[in-house]
Amino acid sequence: MEQLESEVKLRRDAEDQLQVLVESSPAAIVTIDTNGKILLANQAAQQLLAPDAPSLKGQPIRSYLPSLQTVVQAQPSRAFRTTLQCRGQRSSGEVFLAGVWFSTYNTVSGPRLAAVVVDLSEDLRNREDLSLDHLLKSSRILVGAMAHEVRNLCGAAVVLHKNLSRVPGLERNEDFQALSSLIQSLERISALSVKATSDPAGTVELTSLLDELRVLIEGAYRESDIEIEWRVQENPPLVRADRYGLIQVFLNLAKNSQRAMESTETRKLCVSTSLENEHMTVRVEDTGTGIAHPENLFRPFQPGAETAGLGLYVSRSIMRSFGGELLYEPRAQGCCFAVVVPAVARVEEK
Repeated sequence: MEQLESEVKLRRDAEDQLQVLVESSPAAIVTIDTNGKILLANQAAQQLLAPDAPSLKGQPIRSYLPSLQTVVQAQPSRAFRTTLQCRGQRSSGEVFLAGVWFSTYNTVSGPRLAAVVVDLSEDLRNREDLSLDHLLKSSRILVGAMAHEVRNLCGAAVVLHKNLSRVPGLERNEDFQALSSLIQSLERISALSVKATSDPAGTVELTSLLDELRVLIEGAYRESDIEIEWRVQENPPLVRADRYGLIQVFLNLAKNSQRAMESTETRKLCVSTSLENEHMTVRVEDTGTGIAHPENLFRPFQPGAETAGLGLYVSRSIMRSFGGELLYEPRAQGCCFAVVVPAVARVEEK
């Protein structure tokens, strides 16, 4: 009897601790039966799904997370665990993006499903806002490059027009007069200035940014049998940059290196960091085919270049927008680019 009472007490203690854990969780937790009815919902689930409505217990999950209703109705033959992103709906009718981690399990009363749910709407909005902002910045850069090229063409056309105007009788030709009007219109278009945004750059932790880059590129590099060596110093200073723009610059360099190493026998990318003259320099060096004409780098609309040769041009413009720089460093073999970012002194902890 003493042993049985001790086991019952320990079981109750474990159940109490589990109940406290579930109720105190900042993430919504629900359990669902085979009919799609909610059996258990913690306080976070109540606040997320039905903040101004009666208890969730006994309500159908399809009213809030229709995708989980589909999983329950499928009645899988074996227990499994997975994640999904799906549409969620609150009792007020408001729709949100739900991130769900769920698993199925069996009990004496039948199969059950347990799910942890979080609202990803704010993350989605932030991500889309960053994407739009970066798209607008890139568009301004591209339009500026186009205007520059149009100005060059207009200058050449003006010279030819003046030379042709000396031909006797040509000035009275209607086609020649129309050509003059076209050149003037192109000059007005090329004179349009596209102002850059004045958004100040923030401080970025370079280590976490490079960790994010590592997650983004290592899978594709592994599939291409390319080795990556990371030489990142410990506890580097913060840098002043636009985080989203900086990661785009690194991704562009990584994709260029991947393409350059497709036909080489040795395939290796080295990413290293160093502090030089109050600037953090990140070098991206590969064992690819190298650059045949380095004098043409960073020039838009190069003949024979992929995607009109705009990748490096846009990347350098992004770097310069927050006081950084993108440099090409010649190597005997392969290619190396240096991403230079202003360093920010860390605030000493008291």
